[in-house]
Amino acid sequence: MLSIKEITSSEISLIRKLTNNIWPQTYASILPQEQIEYMMEMMYSEESLKAQFGEGCRYIVIYNDEDPIGYASFRKANSTTYKLDKIYIFLDQQGKGIGRFVMSYIIEEIKNDGAGYLQLQVNRNNVKAKSFYEKMGFEVIHEDDFDIGNGYFMNDYIMEKKF
Repeated sequence: MLSIKEITSSEISLIRKLTNNIWPQTYASILPQEQIEYMMEMMYSEESLKAQFGEGCRYIVIYNDEDPIGYASFRKANSTTYKLDKIYIFLDQQGKGIGRFVMSYIIEEIKNDGAGYLQLQVNRNNVKAKSFYEKMGFEVIHEDDFDIGNGYFMNDYIMEKKF
């Protein structure tokens, strides 16, 4: 049975463990290994995760019975818009409706806070994720290249869902 638990900054080790088992496999065919390692440190070091919590990011962990199978994070960007920063589910759990379950949870949470929009960034080469977001009602509003340092860029679509 699927469930979601919002976690606190005291549970960062769980996010790091899930990330190490999900993130590299998700991007292995899209990004060079060196960039994956750089981004893992940049976004998922203990210091970075603590800073994200401090900036108002909410992290949730998705469970199938007792087993954690993924995570997501989202935050308020302004009075009407939230940003979905992360949603990652083990590859062998994808295609089972779990992503839809998580998105429904997040949308309900933010609509209760008065959100009118949910935005996200998705790598332009991540066709599978982009297709999922489109099925969930997101539309590409523009594309951008974000310099993340060390000579690396995130080449993303910016997508948005209106409520």
